[in-house]
Amino acid sequence: MTISSLASTSDAHPGMVGTPIADYALVSNCNSAALIDREGTVEWLCMPRFDSPAIFASILDSSAGHWSLRPIDTVRVERRYLPGTLVLETTFFADSGTVRILDALLFEDGQRGHALGLDAPHELVRFVEGVFGKVEMTMELAPRPEYGLVRPLFRCTEDGGQTFGSQRVSVRAGVPTEIRDATMSASFVVAAGDSVGFSMRWSPAHGSRRQATAPDLVAGRIADTADGWRSWEGEHTIYAGPHRDLVRFSARVLKGLTYRPTGAIVAAPTCSLPETVGGERNWDYRYAWIRDASLTVEALYVGACSDEAEDFI
Repeated sequence: MTISSLASTSDAHPGMVGTPIADYALVSNCNSAALIDREGTVEWLCMPRFDSPAIFASILDSSAGHWSLRPIDTVRVERRYLPGTLVLETTFFADSGTVRILDALLFEDGQRGHALGLDAPHELVRFVEGVFGKVEMTMELAPRPEYGLVRPLFRCTEDGGQTFGSQRVSVRAGVPTEIRDATMSASFVVAAGDSVGFSMRWSPAHGSRRQATAPDLVAGRIADTADGWRSWEGEHTIYAGPHRDLVRFSARVLKGLTYRPTGAIVAAPTCSLPETVGGERNWDYRYAWIRDASLTVEALYVGACSDEAEDFI
């Protein structure tokens, strides 16, 4: 995956299908990963593991599930990761104002260093902040388990909704929502100084349902997750050669592609993306391929942390 374009500025692009892979940002909890396009749409997410069936898969098919959160009208988009983290910050510039969205897959509260990813809560959170003026926002969440094959029973709750079936998710929102045709939606206005939190948490089909984070606590949980990422990077000052910042950034991505319970490092979080449309090479990259993993482990050993290489072995 190409990630160097994340710090650049570009116009928002239309449509969900056919987006260049370089236009997706990755957020991770070292168990799974979400891919988010420049328009603020989560187009790929498998829970609870990298190789679990996808809940959102519109990167492959527009009807296979997504979670969009964006202004109704956007003129320009800027993106970056918060320094030292894989917490994504997207700033939308509209004619009427500016808003900022933070996206993160959460770690366990207070988790630091090499413990990152243990007992992950399997929760994706999104936080909207008003920066300037007033901006009309729209949110649409369409969970479609099993790579879009299932349209789940999706019912309203007091401050969001929950699905039923093999892939259960609990959703909470800081604004009023409605659910129709297994899709949650909301329209709201964010003014300068306003903020709105959203959260979605996965639960297994059997056992107690896990409640998603309350909307007013989302900002704090994102801050804690960001501190977790920084604590991991803070332990690693091995590399002091050329392009040090880029090397450290690449190390964070490799850490984000690590399945913490075993130390395995996936080649990429995606599957079924052929080199050419209709082509034969529809590899599933959500495995630790021997060749790719050997190069990854060497890169981590030289550029970041020998412990990660040892954990993999």
